[in-house]
Amino acid sequence: MTYDLSALRARIPALAAGTAHFDGPGGTQMPLPVIEAIAATLSRPLSIRGDGLPGERNAETVVVEARRAMADLLGADPAGIVFGRSATQLTYDFSRTLAATWSPGDEVVVTRLDHDANIRPWVQAAERAGGTVRRADFDPATGELTADDIRAVLSGRTRLVAVTAASNLIGTMPPIAEIARITHEAGALLYVDGVHYAAHAPVDMEALGADFVVCSPYKFLGPHHGVLAARPELLETLRPDKLLPSTDAVPERFELGTLPYEFLAGTRAAVDFLATLQPLRGSSGSGGPGAEPPGDVEGRRGRESRRGRLVSAFEAIEEHEGVLRDRLEKGLAALPGVTVHSRAVRRTPTLLITLDGRSTTDAYRFLAERGVHAPSGSFYALEASRHLGLGDTGGLRVGLAPYTSGEDVDRLLTGLSDFLERRTDAHG
Repeated sequence: MTYDLSALRARIPALAAGTAHFDGPGGTQMPLPVIEAIAATLSRPLSIRGDGLPGERNAETVVVEARRAMADLLGADPAGIVFGRSATQLTYDFSRTLAATWSPGDEVVVTRLDHDANIRPWVQAAERAGGTVRRADFDPATGELTADDIRAVLSGRTRLVAVTAASNLIGTMPPIAEIARITHEAGALLYVDGVHYAAHAPVDMEALGADFVVCSPYKFLGPHHGVLAARPELLETLRPDKLLPSTDAVPERFELGTLPYEFLAGTRAAVDFLATLQPLRGSSGSGGPGAEPPGDVEGRRGRESRRGRLVSAFEAIEEHEGVLRDRLEKGLAALPGVTVHSRAVRRTPTLLITLDGRSTTDAYRFLAERGVHAPSGSFYALEASRHLGLGDTGGLRVGLAPYTSGEDVDRLLTGLSDFLERRTDAHG
């Protein structure tokens, strides 16, 4: 164990209900500090942002701190952080804004690996502009999407490439930096869906080479809304539709209406909470021998930047989730009739499975009755599910989170085994 899992779980009230949650790709459970930050914001004076009355100053402080927190999480500039109702809404907004600069015959590239929220907005925007949509395929046998797959559909008319940093269905993590390089060589912009990726790996916009990265805090212990990051100088060149009296300043010109201050406070708290998930030095236990004394931990936190602590935290999260993923995959391999469709070399700890001759919806219900939440479906990744030969039905998605325990994994495997054995019993 790379950090104190027991302490982490104790800070997440929803886990006390006893459910083993494998629904993290759809949304994580919320830690107490995030809940408290939301409540505290709503308990203090609050009004439209300003610098006069306490309510105005409180709102301004919340927004500024949230931008800084998300900039640290994404390796971005706070002045390029845009808040919205959801990642889907932000992508639709930016697709319309960017499409206003396109001409008939211009091309956009989308991939069959993506969530529909990073496909449909671009398809519809291109259609309105008289443009052409080109699709990059991934290999259904391996789950891999390569830079060559993108290169094959690029042309001198490509204006934008939309690609996921990690598939929410099968976990594949394409080589974004390489895709960014060939996209920019073609003279196009790169829009990256980081919703699933940002929950499992440290995001660095500069290293990725992305022009835009969008994510959702509720996938990494925060509240429900969306965040987009871009270079401020790029945002200055874009002219979105907005109300006449609304500010033209960046990034506010892209934020329609009053922001949800309480959710932004919760997002800042979620980022700060993630930054506390530091490795226990020399220990594989919770607070046992080898753990850093509390004073040493606090002193180190004071010396390090939040960005540095977040990078360290995600290294610990990746190690924790990687160990559990191996345990899960070995357990699934021992079960008869189970097919795992998550096979890429680089992938998140999210597995899509199907069961020979059995409905994964039935499996989901069977597990739910036993306090295990592993949902079934295609999870808006329709094109990916169809490309895998699973139609719109998809499969059972098992997603690990920072708070997932070995006991959770064992409960899932036992539940699946019982479900499969019930079929054997039913058929004599």
